[in-house]
Amino acid sequence: MDLRYGMNPRQRARIAGDSAAHVRVLHGSGSMINYLDALNAWQLVAEARRATGAVAAASFKHVSPAGAALNGVLDDTVRTVWGLGSASLGSLAAAYVRARDADPRSSYGDMIAVSEPVDEELADLLATVVSDGIIAPGYAPGVVAKLGRKKAGRYLVFEMDPDYCPPAVEMRTVFGVALEQDRDREPITADLLRSVQGPALTDAASTDAVLGMIVARYTQSNSVVFVRDGMTVGVGAGQQSRVDCTQLAGNKARTWWLRRHPGIRDLPLPSGLPPQQRVNWQIALASDTLTATQRDELAGLLPRPHTLPDNRERARWSRELTGITLVSDGYLPFRDNIDVAAEYGVTLVVEPGGALRGDTIADACREHRIALARTDLRLFHH
Repeated sequence: MDLRYGMNPRQRARIAGDSAAHVRVLHGSGSMINYLDALNAWQLVAEARRATGAVAAASFKHVSPAGAALNGVLDDTVRTVWGLGSASLGSLAAAYVRARDADPRSSYGDMIAVSEPVDEELADLLATVVSDGIIAPGYAPGVVAKLGRKKAGRYLVFEMDPDYCPPAVEMRTVFGVALEQDRDREPITADLLRSVQGPALTDAASTDAVLGMIVARYTQSNSVVFVRDGMTVGVGAGQQSRVDCTQLAGNKARTWWLRRHPGIRDLPLPSGLPPQQRVNWQIALASDTLTATQRDELAGLLPRPHTLPDNRERARWSRELTGITLVSDGYLPFRDNIDVAAEYGVTLVVEPGGALRGDTIADACREHRIALARTDLRLFHH
């Protein structure tokens, strides 16, 4: 089957034989990257659903999750950004909103994956966001036609056979070399968590750890994942240095948290502003990256003067962020990862262990009063 194109529009691409029989295209035409995102995202949400028993959703961009979440509580910031008011949402829509709100700037034009059949509520919500496609195990009557109207009729809709069992061996060809490996089928459960430092893990902490490990399994390595209350709040993907992963995930988590400051959350932007533009202004203010031109543009948008948090207030608010679980796909080689993590509200670190300086990692966790659990399970993904 021919694809729209490969990694780039100049590259032709196709699916060999009938290898995609378990993935139906109900609407649209996919590129290779669309398929890579959809297939990785589906594996993440399906595994999260099995491991936690909760409805799961993911927002993928360039073969890594921008966000992933289980169904849970929607806070005031989420409700403000996505125009939800006080309305209640079903578990599927709630899971996706939480996944997208982790890093909504990166989720712009995402591939969505959800663990349950798509209902009308989620389809209506997706009409308000910029997305390239979705993969799910099914769709309610009329939903595919509704989704198909997105992107001027080019929206991509995949249906996955939830009972499909993949081959035990994976293969890829790189520069003429055919490489094979066993599929990574090790179950990710709370039983993997071996406490090294700190108190015994609560059920909530174990769930966050399990979700973080599953997200890391489908994130480009090196990777570090920050999880809080059943949702990612920062993903540091594809970095050569692990401490850079930690810093990147931490910066995203802090931006997520600062978006919850009333001075940023309640920015009096025009009511008709699209949700993505509204959240982009929040992110620019939270990350303190406004250019001079943007400051002038924002001043023109605001109907009245508005007090933004100054540096001292931003620092005070940032210190209140806590309860974050850090999951690393590989062992932490140096204590600088822990020192950085402590600056971003991490209270539990989960890593495979095995570093030569493993004792220094435990010592650093003890100094910062951070719990440490090891799994003996590396989760590299390339």
